[in-house]
Amino acid sequence: MKVIIKPDMAKAKSLGETSIITLSRLKETDMEKYPSNTLKDYYDIIKGLLEALLYMEGVKMMGESSHYETIEYACERYKMGESTRVFLQEMRDYRNRFSYEGFSVQGSYIRLNRKKIDEIVQKLIGLVDEKIS
Repeated sequence: MKVIIKPDMAKAKSLGETSIITLSRLKETDMEKYPSNTLKDYYDIIKGLLEALLYMEGVKMMGESSHYETIEYACERYKMGESTRVFLQEMRDYRNRFSYEGFSVQGSYIRLNRKKIDEIVQKLIGLVDEKIS
């Protein structure tokens, strides 16, 4: 459920900084050795950056489908494209399956998708930096 709130630049900045810290730590990890944890970290980084963008606008998603709605809203609002939207929803699904059902991500998933994930992360960092400046 989309809720209109007062824009919160401090919270947005904090979410952005936390995402950057997680990304730095992740880069020091053997990502293919720990693919499930890598996917979870990447997802948390992306979700944090998406939420930062929404907080800057004064938008918050709440409820059971808040992650789904955050992705949908941000992809449309920031014209990220259908393939990115679908990819992020798949990441969300894999992360949920890993976190709640014991699903294991294969190292090949990270190897095959790392470039795309890194491109999405860099685009989001750029958007957040642009709006904070």
